[in-house]
Order: sequence, then structure tokens, then C-alpha cells
Amino acid sequence: MPKYAIAIASRVIKQIWRDHRTLGLIFIVPVVVMTLIGYSLPDRTLLNSVAPALIAMMALFMSFLLTGISFLRERSQGTMERLMASPVSQLDIVLGYLLGFMVFALIQTLIIFFFTVQVFEVPYRGELWQILIFQIAIVVGSVTLGIFTSTFARNEFQMVQFIPLVIMPQVFLGGVLWPVDQMNGFLQSVSQLLPMTYAVEGLRNIMLAGQSLGDVAQDLLYLIGFAAFMSVLAALTIRRGVNA
Repeated sequence: MPKYAIAIASRVIKQIWRDHRTLGLIFIVPVVVMTLIGYSLPDRTLLNSVAPALIAMMALFMSFLLTGISFLRERSQGTMERLMASPVSQLDIVLGYLLGFMVFALIQTLIIFFFTVQVFEVPYRGELWQILIFQIAIVVGSVTLGIFTSTFARNEFQMVQFIPLVIMPQVFLGGVLWPVDQMNGFLQSVSQLLPMTYAVEGLRNIMLAGQSLGDVAQDLLYLIGFAAFMSVLAALTIRRGVNA
């Protein structure tokens, strides 16, 4: 573990924890969104089959948005410039922010999952701890994607514009709304590059088919590899974000 990563993560956690309005929204928004989705379905039993895809999508979307906006705020407040002027390495910064943001992204993901399965009584066949570990892999990839993407935005408005550019292709091509194999060949090839495809497939196989992490190892390894790749890209572009 890089020397200063834990200290940076601790500062990020304390900062968000003291912001009571942001903290409240972190807890409330997932409940409101899943309530709307659950009660808007004409047939509640439909949620049993689409829940894994919805949980994966919401985990990616919430984590990306929380991280992207929060990291951008760090830059706009000059915190990033001060860190870059210190002996702290770029890897320290990326890992520190990754750990700090991941705490709150995981909280939102757990709220989404337990609210969905408890309130709407959505059944699942796989082991709970394996479902949660797989979701951690989704969240880590989403947080690193949010950090990397935010280095290209100069303000919150620009960051929000990245949502349709980055998130919507994941939703439409990642198997959330319809099976990937029903799309044309080119779009199927594109979908194989998207982390959402592996998140939906893996979580669906664990929750609906009762498979283990070993059975979905290919999906899990892709998500871990994606998170590592995004971390490297974020470390390489973080100075660009400060100078922008």
C-alpha cells in the first residue's frame, strides 16, 4: 500500500461524513430510486428476473456519479493542487481517493441490494457473501472510472455531460434492457468491452442460477482488470486534470 493513500482516504471519508446534506442524499437517493423502479413495474414478479441487472446498473451509475462529482470538487477547491505539490505520489492520490469514495459507493450499493431483496422480496439463490464480493468488484471499477473521467471535466456541468456518454452505452449495450445476443454483431463486439456486460452476466448467474464466484471467474477477472486499467489511466491523467 502506498505510504500516503490511507491518510488521503481518511481525509476524504471525514470530509464527506461532515457534509450532512451529502451524507443524507447518499442514504436517501438509492431508496427513492429503487422504490420508484419497484412500484412502477406493472408486474412485480418481473423484478425477480431483472433485479440483478438493475442492481448492477445502479451500483455503476451511483458510484460513477458520486466519485466523479466529489473528485471534481476536490480539484475546484485546490486540494488536488496542494497534494500534487507535496511528496505524495500520483498512485497515492488515486488509491487514496479510491478507498475514500469506495466506502460511500459501497454503502449506496448495499442499500440498493438489501432494499431490493427485502422490501420487494426478490429471491436469490447464490451465497450472500459471494454476491457482495462481486458487487465490490463492480463498485471499484465504477469508482476508478469516475476518477478517470472527472480529470477531463472542468466543472460539474461538464461532468454531468459525461453521464450519457459513459453510462448510457453501458445500459443499452450491457445487457440491462435486453440480451446482448439479440443485438447485431457489431454492437455485440462493443458490448464485450463494457464492464456492465460482465457485471450483469456475473451477478445474474450468481443471483438467479446460484453459481459461485468460481463459476463467474471470467466476469470477475474482467471487472478486476478493468478497475486496475482505469486506476493506471487515472494516475497518468490526474496531473492533466489539475492543470486544466
